[in-house]
Amino acid sequence: MTDADRELLERADSVAARAYAPYSKFFVGAAARTRDGRVFEGVNVENAAYPLGICAEKTTLGAAVTAGVRPGEMEAIAINASPCGGCRQWLHEFGIERVIYRRSDGEIAVTTPAELLPDTFEF
Repeated sequence: MTDADRELLERADSVAARAYAPYSKFFVGAAARTRDGRVFEGVNVENAAYPLGICAEKTTLGAAVTAGVRPGEMEAIAINASPCGGCRQWLHEFGIERVIYRRSDGEIAVTTPAELLPDTFEF
């Protein structure tokens, strides 16, 4: 793991405190870096009308897209938890090079979207 990846994970850890998770109490943060060095952050946001909540990875990528970032422009994303299956497809679709996340045992994993979700699909 590079120093830049470690810093990205630290940002994900830090931003997780801002998550809105009154039901699960599971606070997730994510931080993504573009190839030109911009960083976008996001958190999970729950809703009483389950499953309308959104994952930290989705709010992060949504913020990046709002700023004009397109698939293939993301270098890395760090998440303070293992990404769910749906988010794994998002990570693949955005062409993110590296995914850094903290496993449930605290170990840090660095992988690719293809390793996380080997049978992705494309239209």
